[in-house]
Amino acid sequence: MNSFEDNLLELIRSHPTLYRNKDKKHKSLILKENCWKEIAKSLNKKRQNVEITPIKAVRRIGDELIVLCKVPYQIDSCRMIVGTTSYRLIPGNQEGDVVYSGQGLTTGECGAHIKNIREDWNGNVTCVLPPQSSNIEVTGTMRLLVARAPGDPHLISPPQPQFKEEDIFSAQCVVPNGRPAAKILWFLDDEQLLEGVHQPVVTDEPGSDLQTVSQNITRTIRADDNNRMLACRAEHEALDQPREAKRQLIVHYPPKRLESGPITVFGLKLGAEGKLNVTVRSNPPPTAVWMVGDIRITAPHSTDNGAITALEPLHLGNGHYNVSLHLARITKEDVERTYYLQVFNDLGREEFTLRMSTMDEPAGVELDTGAIVGIVVAVLVLLIAVFLGVFAFATDRWCFAGRGRELAKNSGESTPAGDVFIESGLPLSSPTSDTESAAGAGRSRLAALGARVRAVIPRAKDRVQATDAHDAESQSEEKKGVIYAELALGDQTSADKPPPPSTEYAEIVYTDQPGQKEVKE
Repeated sequence: MNSFEDNLLELIRSHPTLYRNKDKKHKSLILKENCWKEIAKSLNKKRQNVEITPIKAVRRIGDELIVLCKVPYQIDSCRMIVGTTSYRLIPGNQEGDVVYSGQGLTTGECGAHIKNIREDWNGNVTCVLPPQSSNIEVTGTMRLLVARAPGDPHLISPPQPQFKEEDIFSAQCVVPNGRPAAKILWFLDDEQLLEGVHQPVVTDEPGSDLQTVSQNITRTIRADDNNRMLACRAEHEALDQPREAKRQLIVHYPPKRLESGPITVFGLKLGAEGKLNVTVRSNPPPTAVWMVGDIRITAPHSTDNGAITALEPLHLGNGHYNVSLHLARITKEDVERTYYLQVFNDLGREEFTLRMSTMDEPAGVELDTGAIVGIVVAVLVLLIAVFLGVFAFATDRWCFAGRGRELAKNSGESTPAGDVFIESGLPLSSPTSDTESAAGAGRSRLAALGARVRAVIPRAKDRVQATDAHDAESQSEEKKGVIYAELALGDQTSADKPPPPSTEYAEIVYTDQPGQKEVKE
């Protein structure tokens, strides 16, 4: 506490109203004193009004640091307290371990360039500046941590030499006496572990500013963890490279197959020797038993005649074993036979079914059962989607609803009364007239409509090409009640108008229902 706070507290203690009956109201006095301490700190903070950067810094021994204090007015002096030494800093003087840094005193900047940081400089760095008014100096303080390397990390884990699959593994890493506290990272070989890592716990060492950090990890043991190295890694500003504490994980698990379903061995030849191979994972090492027909062969043994030999499982590394059955001479009976293999250890067993084939192994991409089922389902979904789309289009449903009505409106369908309307709404013929009068009336009306008929009648479906007189007579005899009308599309004799590309015909078909007719254009 500085002299300002001491003077204020002394003034408060001497006040008779606040400190009456001190012996009887000791608890109340303490509360009042604490309250006034907070008031004094708040007043002192407002009184300083010094901007200092950085607030906190970590540096190694021999590093450099620039601390800048600034006030919103001109100053005529700059002083910096580093460790236990007070330095008066003068712009232009760059000799010594602590020199001035900044834009000048007239800008209100009091900065210090601290060179070759020493161990004993760990702690507060304070800048002292003259006040804008009054005779009390203003100060600003930052925290300098001179990094000190921690001790070696300690890995605390269960003492048992091996674990089983699905066991719960817990370990703790402790890195002592660092300044600041070290950072702990967990690795399994080169893989950083994030799952199961607890929050670090930092504790201060009694009587010093050193800190010890500890962190726990919890993990469910897997078969893949076997023979992998668990490492607790400590990183710190004062270390040139991280330090580690390690232990190897030994995991026991039952045999595991690497491929699903029955196994077929291709490329064998009749009359030649052959071998059936299966690769499994197991720890501890597995025991293999083959069933060849009614014969049971435990590796490493052979049949009485030596024709079939079960070989000792061969360790390939990292818990993988090659289990083999050797046949001295392959016969047709061997190819037609199914072989059964049991692989087991103290934790469980796995069974395999094998067959031989004299054919070459089929080329191409091998698909498992899940991939085949996925392809079949995708094809079925595609077929159903296509069927629903065709059905909706044909029946004017869902997104195709209203398509038929729109086409009928644009093509000029016959009305229930039998009259034909083409945009203008004019009837082509009366339902009560005979065939010849209907043809004449239709011809005159169609000639008057001109280009409208061509715009309304779809050419691709309804255009009738001109045929010779013989074909026209034949069709008229075969279809009674059908009349062809030639459309004269306006006056085309003008020199600036091109001739029509073709002659348009309209086929008028009378139905048997009285009062109605069907028009086919």
